[in-house]
Amino acid sequence: MPVLSRGRHRNPKRGACFMELASYLAGERWSDHPACTHPLLAALARLVNDNTSDESRAKLVRLVPSIIGLASDDLRVDAHIALRCATTALPVAAAERQLALAVSVLAAEEMLARLEGAPSGRLSERSRRAMEEVPHATEQARRFSRAARITEKGFRRYAAPNAVQLAVVGIVQACVPDPDALLCTLLEETIADCDALIRTQESAAPVPAFPIHA
Repeated sequence: MPVLSRGRHRNPKRGACFMELASYLAGERWSDHPACTHPLLAALARLVNDNTSDESRAKLVRLVPSIIGLASDDLRVDAHIALRCATTALPVAAAERQLALAVSVLAAEEMLARLEGAPSGRLSERSRRAMEEVPHATEQARRFSRAARITEKGFRRYAAPNAVQLAVVGIVQACVPDPDALLCTLLEETIADCDALIRTQESAAPVPAFPIHA
């Protein structure tokens, strides 16, 4: 079994990052971008893998099987991933990163509202709690966000990936007792979010009708 370590690896004998191990267990071609996992969720897993200490990285192995099969092209998945990351990092990140993270929270909430036909400007309870902890950044973010309307394409290609990266860097550099534990929790909770959303989609999919022959 390959051992988790930082970065990309040419083959299993040289070790594996989180997503390379997922590709191995899924029976796919060796890759850190396997088809078995949503691209943004895979990006978060790679970032957590590479920014966790060698001592703590072994604890991530138990999460690898749970990420296999979580693939979807539903933009709501991207929005939930971005929102989980931004709301987790916002309360602990340094002041200079709080504005960008607060903007990410508002962008993800706005995208979810648009996709679900809900009123613009709504906030989930988790987002509200995170924003209340950084009132100055929240006020600035609301002013900035009123002047910007992101497209769905722009959200998927730029805003959501930026939120994930900002969140991981913000946690790594935060003054918290155990950033490795927070990164692990973030990945675990994001996997759970994706699992709930994607499995719900699968269960709601219509069952194809087959002709009944007499």
